[in-house]
Amino acid sequence: MVGSTSRLLFRAVGRPAGARVLAVQFGPGPGVYGVGQPLTARMSHPVPQGDRSARAAVERGLQVTSVPHVGGSWHWVDTRTLHFRPSSFWPAHAVITVRSSLGGVRITDSLYGGGSEALRIATGDRVEAVTDVARFSMTVYRNGQAIRTIPVTTGKDGYRTRTGIKTVLEKQPTIRMNGESIGIPKNSPDAYDLTVHHALRVTWSGEYLHAAPWSADAHGAENVSHGCTGMSTDNAAWLYKTLTPGDVIRVINGPGPQMNAFDNGYGDWNLDWPQWQAGSTLPPPPATEHPPTPASPRMTPLL
Repeated sequence: MVGSTSRLLFRAVGRPAGARVLAVQFGPGPGVYGVGQPLTARMSHPVPQGDRSARAAVERGLQVTSVPHVGGSWHWVDTRTLHFRPSSFWPAHAVITVRSSLGGVRITDSLYGGGSEALRIATGDRVEAVTDVARFSMTVYRNGQAIRTIPVTTGKDGYRTRTGIKTVLEKQPTIRMNGESIGIPKNSPDAYDLTVHHALRVTWSGEYLHAAPWSADAHGAENVSHGCTGMSTDNAAWLYKTLTPGDVIRVINGPGPQMNAFDNGYGDWNLDWPQWQAGSTLPPPPATEHPPTPASPRMTPLL
């Protein structure tokens, strides 16, 4: 009877009956991305910040490989979410795979790993758009070579464009932008309601790179926007075709607030490498190098 009872208390995978099963969903989804795209792991159950052994078990079970090889580290964003990135950007034209080996692994007495679907993504060329707020210009680099400089306008006083490193989140050929969505009353002198073309989103709160023909006189001369980076329709159409989600957007020489790391898009690269590694419960991985893409000094994150 003891053996029979014991068999009833444990499932075939070795976890106690009634234990919760931790599933992991990897992001961003299959596809080709820019070299600034972090990997994400979203868990079905929280793992408390204070339980370092449980968090370490999770990290050990989430395995990232890349061709060419590049080392990296997980960082706990919150109790259910981790991000993974290398110390610098991914190599261009890499193939990156993330999978879980947590199936049946004990994480806590009441939480065991379950099955999760692996994810494979690739990176394209190393593309970075650098906006110099003080010079009212954006220079776009591909694999270290400047390919176009664009006159732009960024956020005016009270609506300054965030500085630091961002990535393209999504592309929208046409979008309606309304000031009320960011808290501007419709009877305010700053109110706006516009149909915008060639929009590249860089924050969830509504910062875009986009065509702004209504402010043509300010392009290259003055910062007059509500926080977005505006440019001519022709330049915006070119930029829209050139950039892809995960491409790097950097804003320099401006008085705006620093881009946050996690709560408004992918600001992961605004943490330096020691800060990033401090978000892991595992010892730092050994330093590794990957063959560099030919790059200008601007292509390395300003950390």
